[in-house]
Amino acid sequence: MSAVDAMSATEPQIRLEQIGFVGTGLVRPECVLAHSSGALFCADWRGGVARVGADGRTRLIAAPDGGRITATRPLRPNGIAMRRDGSFLLADLGEDLGGVFHLRRDGSMSCLVDRIDGVDLPPSNFVHEDDAGRIWITVSTRHRPRAAAYRADIADGFVALVDARGARIVADGLVYTNEALPSPDGRWLYVNETFARRLVRFPLRADGGLGSKETVTTFGAGTFPDGLAFDSENHIWIVSIVSNRVLRVAPDGAQQLMIEDADAAHLAWVEEAFQSATMGRPHLDRAAGCVLKNISSIAFGGPDLRTAYLGCLLGDRVAFFQSPVAGHAPVHWSYPTQRE
Repeated sequence: MSAVDAMSATEPQIRLEQIGFVGTGLVRPECVLAHSSGALFCADWRGGVARVGADGRTRLIAAPDGGRITATRPLRPNGIAMRRDGSFLLADLGEDLGGVFHLRRDGSMSCLVDRIDGVDLPPSNFVHEDDAGRIWITVSTRHRPRAAAYRADIADGFVALVDARGARIVADGLVYTNEALPSPDGRWLYVNETFARRLVRFPLRADGGLGSKETVTTFGAGTFPDGLAFDSENHIWIVSIVSNRVLRVAPDGAQQLMIEDADAAHLAWVEEAFQSATMGRPHLDRAAGCVLKNISSIAFGGPDLRTAYLGCLLGDRVAFFQSPVAGHAPVHWSYPTQRE
């Protein structure tokens, strides 16, 4: 596929006044999952997963000690995945270390993987368990601190796979690896490279191995792709941090701007820092939109899969809007879940 860096429409298709909110008191709900029961599940930096019921009530699922890994190391869930038994996998975005942890509904927790090839996993960004039971993990960078890799010329992120053969790295040399999902037809693994500003994909082999990387599309100034989801028409929805943009990407790479909530001066400040390789945490830690609080992920839900929910880095609620097209049902959509 050839890269495309121009959007087919410059005006957002969805107005900010069409956006609503659900949930209260969430702490950094970076990743959001929707379920057929009407419940939402969000990563929560109180050390677990926040469940937002169909009635809007929120409950925290976490270990009794607040999800601490050690006495001095709190769990910092970033990406989350629901398992077939209703439990969760949590990608730990720790200060210095990462890994993936298994959180059960009773609050018990164990480590799934924190080392690969004898090396401790760096802070871990995202986790997904596919319909074959394979677990995909992304690490954005090996740099410490991670903000040192907010640049287009640092390519030390990777994708790891955990399956019956164990844990191994299957793609390396990526520019700040973010969310990664297999396509609904199982042929491709799609990956966002945030600071390369591109969506890429790899042919997915039956044994979990990956073929050569292909660029699906590249993004222009102000777009830093983070989360992704598929819709029922084989398009991919991309969420951009900083600019609060949601884009819909066609199979040929053409882009359509669905939402934008950005302050022009803030975008110019971030863009100048990015181009001069001086971008850091302050550029991500300010909510510069009118409504949205640095959105980072997207999940389709609702009875017809036409309600899109947005995780975020800085808010304490989940934003939602009505999509003009239904999403593709996620792998966990009909997994059994406890009545709560």
